Formats: sequence, C-alpha cells, structure tokens
Amino acid sequence: MGDEISQCQFNGQDVQEFRRRLNEESQILMDWFKDDRFESHPGRCGFELEAWLVDKHFRPSPINDEFLDKISSHLVVPELSKFNFEINSTPHSLEDHLLSHLEQELLEVWHQCETIANQFDSHALTIGILPTIRNDMLTLDNMSSMKRYAALNERVLQFREDEPLKLDIHGKDALRVQHHDVMLEAAATSLQIHLQVQPNQAARYYNLSQIVSAPMVALCANSPFLFEKDLWAETRIPTFEQAVAISTFKDDSNRTIRRVTFGTGYAQNSIAECFEENRNHFPVLLPELFDEDPGQLNHLRLHNGTIWRWTRPLVGIGDDGTPHLRIEHRVPAAGPSITDVIANIGFFIGLMAKWVDLETPLEHHIPFETARTNFYNAAKHGLDAEIVWSEGKSMSIASLISEILLDEAKEGLRSCGLADEEVDHYMEGVIGNRIRTGQNGSVWQRAFIATHGSEFTEMTRQYFKNQTQNIPVHRWAV
Repeated sequence: MGDEISQCQFNGQDVQEFRRRLNEESQILMDWFKDDRFESHPGRCGFELEAWLVDKHFRPSPINDEFLDKISSHLVVPELSKFNFEINSTPHSLEDHLLSHLEQELLEVWHQCETIANQFDSHALTIGILPTIRNDMLTLDNMSSMKRYAALNERVLQFREDEPLKLDIHGKDALRVQHHDVMLEAAATSLQIHLQVQPNQAARYYNLSQIVSAPMVALCANSPFLFEKDLWAETRIPTFEQAVAISTFKDDSNRTIRRVTFGTGYAQNSIAECFEENRNHFPVLLPELFDEDPGQLNHLRLHNGTIWRWTRPLVGIGDDGTPHLRIEHRVPAAGPSITDVIANIGFFIGLMAKWVDLETPLEHHIPFETARTNFYNAAKHGLDAEIVWSEGKSMSIASLISEILLDEAKEGLRSCGLADEEVDHYMEGVIGNRIRTGQNGSVWQRAFIATHGSEFTEMTRQYFKNQTQNIPVHRWAV
C-alpha cells in the first residue's frame, strides 16, 4: 500500500484482469512454499511509525506536501491525510545492540522531521489519536494528494453502495458519528513491527503474534480520547475497524469478517493459508495493473496490503530476487516517547523469540477465540483488563506482564544475542517501570484530563514537551 498507483477509477475489466494476475501470482507463491524458496536468514526486524504534523496551537497542520518535499530522507513517506506522515526503519539484524541502534536511527530521523516541520511553524508528534483532532477536520480537502488514497476512498464507498461509514464506540463515554469518506481512518496512527521469519516457523510466529496482541495493546495503549470523548483505553482499534468497514464473508463461527480484522483463526499447517484466504474470500479493492515480472508478486502484495489484519503476513522480494516472509504486528499505538516505542518493539520480539521454540506450542493452551476475546477486552480496558491465559487461567494483564511476560521477553532477547545492558535498560528500565507505575500513554492522558478538566490543547502541549525530551511515559507527571 505504500506505492503510488496510476489511476483513481477502475472498471470491471480491470478487476477481472487483476484477479487473473492475482491467481497467477498466488500459484507462484504456493510453488515457493512447496519448493522452500524463501530466504532462511536469521531474523531481521524493522518498523513503521505513523505520526502527526501539528501547528503551534497543537492542532492538525495539513502541510505534508510541503513537509515531504523538504525532507531528504527516503525513510519518511506520506500517509492518508495531509497532517500525517510515516517513518520507516531500515532492516536490522537481531544482535547485541539492536534496540539502541533502532533508537538512534529513529531519533536522527525524528529530529530531521521536527526541524523541517518547524520551518512551517509546525511540530512533529507521534500519538495514537491526536487529542485536538475534530471531526470537521477529517475531510477530503485534507486527504493526501496521492492517487492511491483517492482510489481507496472511491472503492470503499462503491463496496458500501455509498452508505456512509459509521463510528459507534461505547466506552466511558459514547461516540456516534458518520462519514461519507474514509478520512476517519486518518485519526488513528500506529506502530507497526516487522519481523522476518524462517519459513518453517512462519505459521508459529503468526499464531503467537495473535496471542500476544492482548498484552501488547494494553501495554502500549495511547488513544483514550476521540473528539474529546473518553472511550476505550485503545480507541484506535474500533476506530480503524469501523473507518473502512467493508463486509466480506462469514467465518466458521458465522462471524462477519471485514477488511480490518483480528483474523479468522490460527494458521494450522502453513502461513500460506492466510494468502489463500486473501485470494479466495476478499474482493479486490484496488485493481491496479502492473507490467513487471509476475515473480515480483505486485498484484498479490497490493491485494494483501488492502486487508488490514492486526497481525498480517507479508511476502517481500530482496534485491537479488529472493523472497522472504515477515510478520507485521499492527497492534501498538504510536508514541508516547521514542524510547517507549523501541521498548515496545523489544518486548514483542523477546516474547516471539521465547515462545517460538516451546515444546508444546502456546496456541495449544490458548484457543483462538480466547486470544480474540482477550484482544478486544485489553483494547477496551487496557492494563486493568482481566484476560484468560494459558490453561484457562484468568488474571489481570498487569499481573501477567509483571509476573510472567517481562521475564520471558528478557530471556527471548538474550537468546537472540542482545547484550545484558540492552535488555535491562529497555525491559526492566522502561517496560518494567511502566507496569510498576501503572502508567502508559492512555493512563497519563486520562489522569491529566481528570486533574485539569477538558484542557486537551494543554495536554497535547505537555505531551509534546515530554516527547521532545524523550522521557519514558512512566515518568510523566500530571
């Protein structure tokens, strides 16, 4: 979805031809699975971090055209709205100082973004949902000037037969709004963690990523407010799911599956099952046609990019033509500080490394429906959520992380070769302290509003000040 397309409007012939090429490329992909063609390099990781441009009053600043024209880094790319952008990392091997290298790279790019934003009397800010965003700002006038976004908007509305998109979210408050475009999606920004996996372990990583979604969404919650309504601990989850709501098919439980989804189940034998489900059950959303070699899988990868599972399997093609597999974990909110972002990545990678080689797979102890229920419960209640863990044991998310998961993440990172001081700094010093204080971004925002009243602009100002100093959120004062 990151590449530009050539047109905004498509016809039935475009869809038919896209479907033919998608089928051809799907067969190529299945042959790669059969012939074990994928790169088996030890794990690499990277991330995408979505962010906001805000003016001096900390309201959305729709300047990303001018901002991106000035940025010299290929790692900074557009997003759906003119007041959003995204930072991509370079791939990094899992080794001794992985996390500090990731942090240093991100800080350098971030400082460049802030410097350029300042030239337009604006700032760069990374947060799940901007507290000062208003519904009347999410209009097509503020959509990024790229054809792929205009096409996405038109196609979503076609599938909905021009029925407006509706947000209906119930938390501490209730919010009901409707839109005649997809711009509600721009309200939600995230951290997307990419982990390259070996083919014989890809299905296991995929399943584990779904299981860990509940503790990750609670730990990283940073989006309690939308349009000044106090909703879920991580309101970004229902916002994104409803912002591009297109019904597609029924799963085995007779549940309607939409384009943004937790998924339909664990992979049973191979992660190839997910790509086949994409091909067989999800209508083509953007039927852009490419002239390149079918072995580049352009049509398959574009189709896969318009299906937003919270855990998404990806296939990439290296410069030498060798394919590889990645797991994209889309659960965490963006922010609060750069150090928090990197610690969140480390926590995820550590748990994956610890769990992937368990003699009895964790998915044998935690059924998919339990993992799914855990996820939405954790998104709604954050660190206060009670979830069901291994062997049906019920416990609070905070207790699960402090008593079990934190140590397991440490062990996993050390097994990947990370240095002890690296592990201690990010896991004990950041994640551990976040759990001990009970303060993530969502908790801090709610505490600020509870103390000062509906001062959303001032809260955003203080948030920016803490983020600029790169202070981990557990140390933020109200």
